[in-house]
Order: sequence, then C-alpha cells, then structure tokens
Amino acid sequence: MTIFITGVAGFIGSNIARRLVAEGHRVVGFDNLCRGVESNLDGLVGNPLFAFETLDLSDLSAYRAALARVHAADPVTEVWHMAANSDIPAGIADANVDLRDTFMTTFNTLEVMKELGIKTLAFASSSAIYGDFKGERIREDMGPLLPISNYGAMKLASEVAISAAVESWLDRALLFRFPNVIGIPATHGVIYDFVHKLRATPDQLEVFGDGTQQKAYLHCGDLIDAMIFIRDKAPEKLAFYNIGPEDDGVTVRSIAEEVVAVAAPQARIKFGEGNRGWVGDVPKFAYSTEKLRTLGWAPRLDSQAAMRLAVRQIVEQSF
Repeated sequence: MTIFITGVAGFIGSNIARRLVAEGHRVVGFDNLCRGVESNLDGLVGNPLFAFETLDLSDLSAYRAALARVHAADPVTEVWHMAANSDIPAGIADANVDLRDTFMTTFNTLEVMKELGIKTLAFASSSAIYGDFKGERIREDMGPLLPISNYGAMKLASEVAISAAVESWLDRALLFRFPNVIGIPATHGVIYDFVHKLRATPDQLEVFGDGTQQKAYLHCGDLIDAMIFIRDKAPEKLAFYNIGPEDDGVTVRSIAEEVVAVAAPQARIKFGEGNRGWVGDVPKFAYSTEKLRTLGWAPRLDSQAAMRLAVRQIVEQSF
C-alpha cells in the first residue's frame, strides 16, 4: 500500500512512519515543521519507500496540489492524519492556533481525500475530547463531551467532521483516542519539559501545580502497536477506541522525582500551588480500555514502567 501521513516529522508521525515502512509499505508524509523537526526522520529520508515534503496543511490550495501530484504518481490507499497543535497552553493563549493547526488540517484533509477518492482515514484523536470527569474511568460511550481546552474542542470538532464524512462518502475511519503518550523523539510533554528545565537550571526543577496531578501514560511503542492492531482488527466502519494502559496512572510528583534522579540528582524540586498545571489541564484522568481489551489488545508496559523508560530515553536524547 501507499500510505499518506500528515505531521510525519512529529513525535507520533515519525514513529508510525518507521513502523509502516518496516512493514513494507510506501509512505509519503507532509509536515509544516512547526512542532516536528526533520531530524526525526533520520534513517527514513533516503529510503526508497519513504518520501517527505514540507507543506502547510492549512493552505488548502497548496495541500490539494501536492497530494494530487503524489496520488497521480502512486495512488494513496489510506491517510493517517497525525498533524495537530500539540501545545495546549499555546491554544489557550490564542484559539486561532488550534483552529488552524488542529481543526482546519482535518477539514482540509477530508476535502482533499474526497476530491481524490481516498476513502480510508486514521485519525489521532485525544482524551482531551472528554473534558474533566473528575477522575472517573472514562468509557467511549460516556458524555456529554465537554472539552476544557481549545485543543480538545478542535479534536472533538474533527471527530464530528469525520463522522459526517463516513455517513456520506468515507468508507472507513479509525479514531484513536490517545492518552498521554511518552517516548522519543520527544517534542513536548511533561517529561520533555522537566528535562529541558533541568538543562537550563540544573540545581532546581520548578513544577507547575502541587504534583498531585495523576494521569495514565502510554509508551509510544505500545501506541503504535495498538493503532496497527485496531486498523487490522476493528470491525466497525467508524471505529473509535480509547488507547491506554489499564492502571490509574502516575503523579506529576513521581515523574519529577524520576527525572531528577536520572538527570540531576542534586536538584531540588519546587512545586507550585493547586492541582492544575495550566488552564485546560485535566488534573486527574483515567481511561477505561475495556473496549480495546475485548478486541484483543493490551499494552506491554503500565504507566510506571512506561514513564521510567521514557525518562531515560528523553534524558539520553537531550543531554
């Protein structure tokens, strides 16, 4: 197959590209490089099964022309839409960031797919679509869905647009509802932020909030396995699955302590106040993954093991 990936130079996009190329698929990817970096594609660029182009997906005319050219040369069989703004605070400060980079990239992807007759879409959604359920374990059928960040709102709007497309012309859509995903090549996230703070101030780590925030974490290796599994096994035309570990997660305090132990044992941790790291942050979050477990998949690593592995990987990447 020829598979097209948006946001291919990002954290998830580059990992899924490697997996699909390893499976023998031809992969073409676009990225505007606002969050991803081309070095994430080291080892892929130059591979005859991989092609990359720098492109702003919010520019519909440029997007249409570029993907039409790709599709004419080698017909695309499915699209993996991984592109989005991953900086939630940036979207809170300026809602246009998420409108442009999270929703309009989805809207434009659907428009171009419809024009070219590409009828299978895999989409990187998020736990942020649910809002704050106060620590209750969240199932796929729970509601109402009331996001508390612009990022979550635009991911939910994207899911709705995809659902409508399935009703009218899209043959199949896979909605992957990510938890907090960690690993390398890291471009953002709490571990990445802590490591880079310690690079700047090796004697002190400042933590937003009091450290009691608690969330489930999934290593990117497990995430990629789950997405491929859902693509191959899910029976639904419109398939939506929570992906995550089966535990209650780990606290920000435990992450900070692990990062300090690995990267700067002499550093002092300075916690803030309150249980929210920023506006739009859900302080306690837990998924029900029963639907995916019933389909036959479970992660190899729990939150604690995933966190510890990712800390070591990101420290090695950053120092």
